[in-house]
Amino acid sequence: MGDPRRHRKKYLTPPRPWDKVRLEREVQVVIKYGLRNKRELWRFQNILRKYRRVARDLLAKVDLPGKEGEYAKAKAQMVIKKLIRIGVLKENATLDDILNLGVEDFLERRLQTVVYRQGLANTIKQARQLIVHGHIAVDGRRVTSPSYIVERDEESRIMYYANSPFAKKELVVKAGNEAYKGT
Repeated sequence: MGDPRRHRKKYLTPPRPWDKVRLEREVQVVIKYGLRNKRELWRFQNILRKYRRVARDLLAKVDLPGKEGEYAKAKAQMVIKKLIRIGVLKENATLDDILNLGVEDFLERRLQTVVYRQGLANTIKQARQLIVHGHIAVDGRRVTSPSYIVERDEESRIMYYANSPFAKKELVVKAGNEAYKGT
């Protein structure tokens, strides 16, 4: 069973470690999304691999007659709803859409990327630093993990943490703008 205090690897290393094309592609993705290392990328590749495997298995079972086919359809709807809730898939998606997903779709849902896209940070690296240092809150709750997956409904509730100097600076700027508009 293993020691509960020891975490298992949540990623698989590439089968060919020195493949030049893969290495160059990975470096571009790591830079674009501000990842700390390639292990973070491999972890999201593993998540994508899991959903694609589930979709392939369900596609094979959906056409079966009887209870097994109905169970597969229900399971497929659950998987699709979860991916829609996360924001990886669009509404009215099918199992085939899961097979068309890429790792970038999951990386776009990371808290670090969403903070940068919303303009709370000037760069992707600064977004990571703000999150790790505890300046970002999701729904009023401090989140210090840059790889936190932001769901669709949480996206609008991302802001600076209440006790953060960034939040206090933002309040001062807003008050100054209101005073300026009043005169």
